[in-house]
Amino acid sequence: MAHPHHGNDFPQTAEIILSLPFILGIVIYLFMMIYTNKQGRKWPIYRAFLWVSGSFLSLIAVAGPLAELSHTDFRVHMIGHLLLGMLGPLLMVLGAPVTLLLRSLPVRQARRVTKLFRSKIAEFLSHPLVTSTLNIGGLWVLYTTNLYVMMHEYMWLHIVVHLHVFLAGYLFTVSMIYIDPIPHRRSFFSRSIILVLALAAHGILSKYIYYTPPIGVPPYEAEVGGMIMYYGGDAVDLIIIIILCAQWYKATKPRVHRKQKLASI
Repeated sequence: MAHPHHGNDFPQTAEIILSLPFILGIVIYLFMMIYTNKQGRKWPIYRAFLWVSGSFLSLIAVAGPLAELSHTDFRVHMIGHLLLGMLGPLLMVLGAPVTLLLRSLPVRQARRVTKLFRSKIAEFLSHPLVTSTLNIGGLWVLYTTNLYVMMHEYMWLHIVVHLHVFLAGYLFTVSMIYIDPIPHRRSFFSRSIILVLALAAHGILSKYIYYTPPIGVPPYEAEVGGMIMYYGGDAVDLIIIIILCAQWYKATKPRVHRKQKLASI
């Protein structure tokens, strides 16, 4: 179903604005990697590959043929949602950008950045409950109200929604799996419980979309879109679960060894 636009340049302008952060992110990341390598502190190539891949997937979700089709086809829109709000952020988080930033900065500036991450705002934005609410709650608002139609009518709202989807997805991933230094850490158990609840809410929403299409979306598109959201989301979430479990196992493994040594004495 086609959506009206205010101005013929709406899609093109929005694509340019949304593309710039990801393009700049790739350039800055690679620059920091080159600088760090010249300082004799080699940065893993696979980390750079993950960051660039995640940025590229997020980029094609907001600009290019896929983004253009998402304006008129809910199925394509949902593919873009998975790239922009789930897979792209996951790969970018695995790129460990904060660690690279701290390596590339002088000691004084690195301490300032670290101090910023220890602030109350950072603590709030890194709490799993907060990030889950922003991420999953935002999707419920998008697909169960007239916001989905409005975002195709107003450029500023289109940009805000897409930025929210990405940032909420990124913060959610950061709060669940600790790849970069996180001053305000939560236990593995609490993160696991919140993750399960978030996945359940995401799955319920996908089923709701399947049976109750968003305003302006044809039923057949909603059915396919709901399935894409359900199965595609599960695939990405499975990666997060595996990483979280692996980190949990690694964190508890030394304790198990110590207990076994004590038992053998």
